[in-house]
Amino acid sequence: MEIGAFLGLEQLTWGVLILIVVAAFAAGWVDAVVGGGGLLQLPALLLIPGISPVQALATNKLASVFGTATSSVTYYRRAKPDIRTALPMAGIALLGSFGGAAVATVLPAAAFKPIIVVALLAVALFTALRPQLGAATMLRFHGHKHHIAAGAAGLVIGFYDGLIGPGTGTFLVITLVSLLGYDFLQASAKAKIVNLATNFGALLLFIPHGAVLWLLGGILAVANIAGSYLGSRMAISRGSRFIRIVFLIVVVLLIGKLGVDVWNENVAPALASL
Repeated sequence: MEIGAFLGLEQLTWGVLILIVVAAFAAGWVDAVVGGGGLLQLPALLLIPGISPVQALATNKLASVFGTATSSVTYYRRAKPDIRTALPMAGIALLGSFGGAAVATVLPAAAFKPIIVVALLAVALFTALRPQLGAATMLRFHGHKHHIAAGAAGLVIGFYDGLIGPGTGTFLVITLVSLLGYDFLQASAKAKIVNLATNFGALLLFIPHGAVLWLLGGILAVANIAGSYLGSRMAISRGSRFIRIVFLIVVVLLIGKLGVDVWNENVAPALASL
């Protein structure tokens, strides 16, 4: 039996499958270190002839759930993140992702992408010009104020994940560093727990609609788990400076990807209508 027929995608070849598995491994690594693995995994899935965007999104989320679960457990065992902040933030983020998905059915994501690009440019400059940012944990809020700030951040970023998605982990990391005052290592550890909740929340919407390609998603999940385990171990051993460097690289790639989307979806049609 051909691999495509076995997986329910008649035109899928071994070559494309190997490419997607490699992308899933790399995505797991990137996600574990600083978030943004969807930049690799989702475009790779869209290379499959005949796959719908919804199937690609749903299958991407299935693999990502396993990857983020793996890195969450690894970080928890070795970095000991404060779950009193991470778990409530994750619960609120899950609700936010539902809200974002609901808005996405009414308003196109293209309407929000220009704002996201500007925000990412500000994040990149802010991080690059402050080399000591995230080097050590210096909490900016305490007590109830700390948890309120964390919950508000989880709600907004969860909403973004449901609405658009790419770079959710990256936004979580920079928010935990710049708003709450964690170092990059602790921010990455907490971001994985929150991102696990937002991925799971999206899956709860996709599964009833039959959008998940389970066999393909299972294969990618294995690759994602391997990449996530390696990435989280490297991040823990190399520390905040290493995570900061990878963070800046991922932010630049996010700006490039979303910038191209803004041009194709907003600027080019406007110029064509002149």
